Amino acid sequence: ISAEGGAVVPLGDVAAFRGASWDADGSMVVGAGRELRRVATTTASQALAATDGGELGLFQPQVLPGGTAILFTVDHPGDVNRTTIQVLTLADGRRKTVIRGGASARYLATANGAGHLVYVNKSTLFAVPFDVMTLETRGDAVPIVDDVASEILVGVGEFDVSGTGTLIYRRDSGFGSALNTLQWVDVAGGREPLPAAPANYFSARVSPDGTKVALWTIGQQGDQDVWTYDPRRDAMTRLMFGEANSRPIWSPDGRHVVFTRAGGGVFQARADGARQPQALVPSKSLLYPWSFTPDGQRLAYTETVSSGVQQIWTVPIEDRGGELYAGTPEPFLESEFSDTAAAFSPDGRWLAYQSNESGTDEVYVRPFPPPDSGQGSRWQVSNNGGAVPRWSRSGRELMYRAGDSIMAVIYTVNGDAFVADKPRVWIAALGGTTNARGGWDLAPDGKRVLVVTPVEGADATKAEHHVVFLQNFFDELRRKVPLGK
Repeated sequence: ISAEGGAVVPLGDVAAFRGASWDADGSMVVGAGRELRRVATTTASQALAATDGGELGLFQPQVLPGGTAILFTVDHPGDVNRTTIQVLTLADGRRKTVIRGGASARYLATANGAGHLVYVNKSTLFAVPFDVMTLETRGDAVPIVDDVASEILVGVGEFDVSGTGTLIYRRDSGFGSALNTLQWVDVAGGREPLPAAPANYFSARVSPDGTKVALWTIGQQGDQDVWTYDPRRDAMTRLMFGEANSRPIWSPDGRHVVFTRAGGGVFQARADGARQPQALVPSKSLLYPWSFTPDGQRLAYTETVSSGVQQIWTVPIEDRGGELYAGTPEPFLESEFSDTAAAFSPDGRWLAYQSNESGTDEVYVRPFPPPDSGQGSRWQVSNNGGAVPRWSRSGRELMYRAGDSIMAVIYTVNGDAFVADKPRVWIAALGGTTNARGGWDLAPDGKRVLVVTPVEGADATKAEHHVVFLQNFFDELRRKVPLGK
């Protein structure tokens, strides 16, 4: 759209928008999930690069001066460095790594014919001299600013630099989304806080007997841990330190917690922390466990096949002497859409899940196991958006989240048909985090839900919106990180 206003000009469709950079010819290089693509108003979009091996996404590109190379960030969760900064040369399509352990790189022409590369690693902005002719750094990177906010998983930095040398960034001060509490919320809107101290609880799942909670937390430096929490004793037990990468779930007997380990597939841990976590479904792909059958003999999980696309698999599970063993995984639903949040019904006959096949996340139900003839019938349960279905064990109801509400659907079974009534509002105002997939869970008695709730307060709100402008930034770079000859 013109900076002066007017009609919006479509440039092209991309799988997932992950940043863009203008080229001198008016085209745009876009981070499109697993690809870098060039889009323009007069020609079809063109793929410039794609993910390889364990890479999950290419994002935040910058066309370098001269238009012959592109700077971008690569996300590969299985690596010790979650992100790397690479350069793509357009003439031969070759890529090379210039920074390990950084994201959101920007080249700044801070002197005649020379310049700096700035990037974020966790909450620190670094700078290093960079030669745009050889596409190589010179010397060691130097920390410049140490309080830059960044997206907590991949580390995308919230900063930008103008062509005239003004740095703008959002300050990271540990408030806002980093602090949550846990609360029970009932149908009448009553709230009962748990005594757990505020932290960045990214997910919470209630144990089958309702006495404990499995938690996924993310620290200020991006460390991801899995815990079990006993509210009666206000006691935390850590099961995985620093390498967790998903919302944990309970086995039906409450003895095990399973979760994703970055670059390792699905892992299992004893809920009491008595044994080191062990691999359950090894894989270099991102596998997210979602639900066990009631008898614990099958696990449903999703595999991330591309940015914005997940597919549902199930795998047989056997308990041998207190340790879980997985059989051969089987695809349940393979499609071009993102199908996720799989949940087995209490009788094990149905699998509820969310899918974006309509263009909006909705909740669907399919029979399990699928018939030999194919996928079988499919029934849409939600009618105005829905996510993360949960089955009530106390009655024939299926709950799901829609915005800040929890919806409930009464269902019946007529032979091989799943018959769902019209959804109704069950809890009108959840008041939880915007993380719809992990921010709530249904209690075993079906009468209340556990909600991850943001900490509110003047300090947190002020910190979340604290933006800093730093003028004469180029002078600061030349002083702290001399370019030399």
